Amino acid sequence: MSILIKNGKIIDGNEFNADVYIENGRINKVGENLNVIADEVIDARGKFILPGLVDMHCHLREPGFENKETIASGSYAAVCGGYTSIACMPNTNPVIDSPAMARYVAMRGREADYARVYPIGCITKGQKGEELAEMGKMKEAGIVAVSDDGRPVMNSGIMRNALEYAKTLNILIVDHAEDSTVSGDGVVNEGVNATIAGLRGINRAAEEIGTARDIVLAESLDARLHVCHVSTAGSVQLIREAKARGVKVTCETCPHYFSATDEEILSYNTNAKINPPLREPSDVEAIIEGLKDGTIDVIATDHAPHTMGEKNREFDLAPFGSVGLETALSVAYTYLVETGDIDMVSLVSLMSQTPAKLLGLPVVRVKPGMMADLVVFDPDAEWTVKASELKSKGKNCVFDGWHLKGKVQNTVVGGVIKY
Repeated sequence: MSILIKNGKIIDGNEFNADVYIENGRINKVGENLNVIADEVIDARGKFILPGLVDMHCHLREPGFENKETIASGSYAAVCGGYTSIACMPNTNPVIDSPAMARYVAMRGREADYARVYPIGCITKGQKGEELAEMGKMKEAGIVAVSDDGRPVMNSGIMRNALEYAKTLNILIVDHAEDSTVSGDGVVNEGVNATIAGLRGINRAAEEIGTARDIVLAESLDARLHVCHVSTAGSVQLIREAKARGVKVTCETCPHYFSATDEEILSYNTNAKINPPLREPSDVEAIIEGLKDGTIDVIATDHAPHTMGEKNREFDLAPFGSVGLETALSVAYTYLVETGDIDMVSLVSLMSQTPAKLLGLPVVRVKPGMMADLVVFDPDAEWTVKASELKSKGKNCVFDGWHLKGKVQNTVVGGVIKY
């Protein structure tokens, strides 16, 4: 099968106008006014041609919670949002803490045949924080990182051993940095809005203590560490200072942390119940500054689908999480590029090339010979998010009703149009 994408602006290291000709799953030619015959022609006039996005942090729920999401529905939601590769977290039932479970998830991803699906394995057996999982065997079975996301590894000795073991295997630890003895039974950011709403708060120190501890451990071992879903100004500063000292620390944030604040909780919207919680305007500003100066390396979704029944209940009882695969690129374009904070080249690095490098995946470039994982994105399209129309099984979207600019028109995975 061959595809010709015509008249687009390619965003890949710089910006330039060109056509892209795809044949047999790879980019065959890139140039202006290509004179070729193709099976499919995509008109990208006025639109961007991007390398496929890579999400290094999402929850697909399968196995065990297929009522929330399946690997098929989640990977289809991914291509709708421009993602061609996604790495899924292991807090399923059973958890992904063995080679058999890693192979199962990878197999189900291949069967779905939308975005490429890469499993992340557990740091500890059963995500209990007591004994290390078999990282080496899971790596042989196809995992791309390890994480106990959803639960912090509270035992510092276990976390030290995990970092040391992962270093010998050259596998990345994707760290849910939190001190759960500080966060306790809180449900929202501790601050004025929590007091107004009468909801229990989570002090920002919970995240910052976890971040500081794991930076110290990684520094002592000269080991790699990747901090998940950074949400506070303090965490940004801790990571900035650690990088300046030469610590091998990277981090990610999510679209809701640079676009939304804890004002969303004042309407008791449980879709705004997220962990870590939505913070204050000063934290949003710090997150954006961290993206601008390179402190924050990646924008991930933390796509966390739940059923309507789970979310439509008292705030304290509703689970944490919001879906985000289908909205992430548009939110980032609206709240970072349109505002002039970062340019499209930087956004592509944050959402495609850097997460691929960190996970050891092929880095997609819009060049001849490269695999044809591409996105056509219309920067002028304006749309209002309607959660009920999302392709994910989860409709729990914090951006429901938001007006966004920029929308994915086509997603090509391995030379095949998937969306």
